[in-house]
Amino acid sequence: MATMEGLIGLVNRIQRACTVLGDYGGDSALPTLWESLPSVAVVGGQSSGKSSVLESIVGRDFLPRGSGIVTRRPLVLQLHKTEQGMQEYAEFLHMEKKRFTDFSVIRKEIQDETDRITGRSKQISHVPIHLSIYSPNVVNLTLIDLPGLTKVAVEGQPESIVQDIENMVRSFIEKPNCIILAITPANQDIATSDAIRIARQVDPAGERTFGVLTKLDLMDKGTNALDVLEGRSYRLQHPWVGIVNRSQVDINKNVDMIAARRREREFFSSSPDYGNLASKMGSEYLAKLLSKHLESVIKARIPGIASLINKSIGELEAELDYLGRPVAIDAGAQLYTILELCRAFDRIFKEHLDGGRPGGDRIFAVFDHQLPVALKRLPFDRHLSLQNVRKVVSEADGYQPHLIAPEQGYRRLIDSSLNYFRGPSEASVDAVHFILKEIVRRSIAETQELKRFPTLQAELAAAANEALERFREDSKKTTLRLVDMESSYLTVDFFRKLPQQVEKVGGNPSAASDDRYAEGHFHRIGSNVSSYVGMVSETLKNSIPKAVVHCQVREAKRSLLNDFYIQLGKKEVRQLAQLLGENPEVMERRQQCAKRLELYKSARDEIDSVSWS
Repeated sequence: MATMEGLIGLVNRIQRACTVLGDYGGDSALPTLWESLPSVAVVGGQSSGKSSVLESIVGRDFLPRGSGIVTRRPLVLQLHKTEQGMQEYAEFLHMEKKRFTDFSVIRKEIQDETDRITGRSKQISHVPIHLSIYSPNVVNLTLIDLPGLTKVAVEGQPESIVQDIENMVRSFIEKPNCIILAITPANQDIATSDAIRIARQVDPAGERTFGVLTKLDLMDKGTNALDVLEGRSYRLQHPWVGIVNRSQVDINKNVDMIAARRREREFFSSSPDYGNLASKMGSEYLAKLLSKHLESVIKARIPGIASLINKSIGELEAELDYLGRPVAIDAGAQLYTILELCRAFDRIFKEHLDGGRPGGDRIFAVFDHQLPVALKRLPFDRHLSLQNVRKVVSEADGYQPHLIAPEQGYRRLIDSSLNYFRGPSEASVDAVHFILKEIVRRSIAETQELKRFPTLQAELAAAANEALERFREDSKKTTLRLVDMESSYLTVDFFRKLPQQVEKVGGNPSAASDDRYAEGHFHRIGSNVSSYVGMVSETLKNSIPKAVVHCQVREAKRSLLNDFYIQLGKKEVRQLAQLLGENPEVMERRQQCAKRLELYKSARDEIDSVSWS
């Protein structure tokens, strides 16, 4: 069973993994796990001794030093306790695969990485530097070193620098899971402490704030900081801790941290002022105090963290299902995957046609509205006008006028009239063709499984549209053949009834013969042709939709992807893999989700293994 110390290490590892995965500070739709984990932010004014406190906790000299603003980017410092005897090393997130064992090189890299973002100016940046130190001489902690608070802008800094730094610091310490390590020099009045001032603003009850007094050895002779350390000057929920940093002389002489810690212990144990507090002073005690407090914080918040992890696991698994699992690499599995995707598309395409989804109703509208309107708008009134009828009949008679009835004139008028039906026929075919193309486009877009594979989407669209083009050509030939059939053989019974109709209206045949070349005669011819064309129009209004549905809609439902399937069977493994080439953004998202899922499951398992006794 894991111990609570192991759980602190777990939190550290989760935080480390979050930074690698980009969860920290990101815009993930999932709740940010980092935000729910406790960390320690080091806050203080410039030259308050923040760097020395951090180095004392780590036991190594590794931070840049100098006058003015030295820390210009947040430094997220994660300490990982290793087994005794193991070599100390460090890793930067921006140089993840490189290990540093020389801590002077670490200091230079921090400086160089700071300059890379801010330049060699005195500007600041919110972009953190992530550094992990693995050592048997540290406790498991995550510390965030923030730029020192200042009261005035110096040369090379914008006037807003004071507020910019304060806003940055506040953005870290206002989080409810952040523990505030407020650094104040002992030789400064606590009432003017920048660290205490800003900590009080975000933590007025002092529940998350640890006060640290530095430079106790630099106080004027005859004075001490007992009122602060014993909580009389400013009371916090947690005890104040005094620290004795290395002096500048010690730093210049490269006095190591082991010797510095020994001197610190000697200072407190031999001090007449602080001797009774010696066991609760110093950087080593501070590290242990923070670690112990983290234990209690984690123990109190672990149910909420576990709940967040379980919720995130559920969301990630759902998103992975939405994104789809990785594609198999063997040809058989790839071919099967492609066929399954095609079937999914074909199912949605048919739903559009059969009424499960919108689309089929638009095809019916072509037959129910567009075609009848187009037939009514044909210019038969102009074509069968008295003047045009006389002209056509006269031309058909030639030098020998017709004896009884102008049959050639009738045929010419009917043929030329029926030719007008070709336009609405072709227009109906084209209208249905474009509706089918739109349904193909929408069906591809609505096939969720296809979203991962843009190449396959394009190939499917091309194959479907090519098939629709063939169906359109067949449909045009069929519908135009219907029109041609009406011209090829006229309905004889219709014309056999015409003389009887004349007699029925009381007409005299001999009188009709005398009037054969008069205006009434040509008017009657135009009327007869108009009646016959009307009959044909009613026939085509019913037969054209049948031909269009048979040649286009029915074929699209039956064999839209037949040619694509034939070509698919001829493709090589490499070509199949290309069809299943995914959108890089989807692949990246799936990879990130898989990594987060692995992180959360590992965290859940480790939390479940912790002993709470």
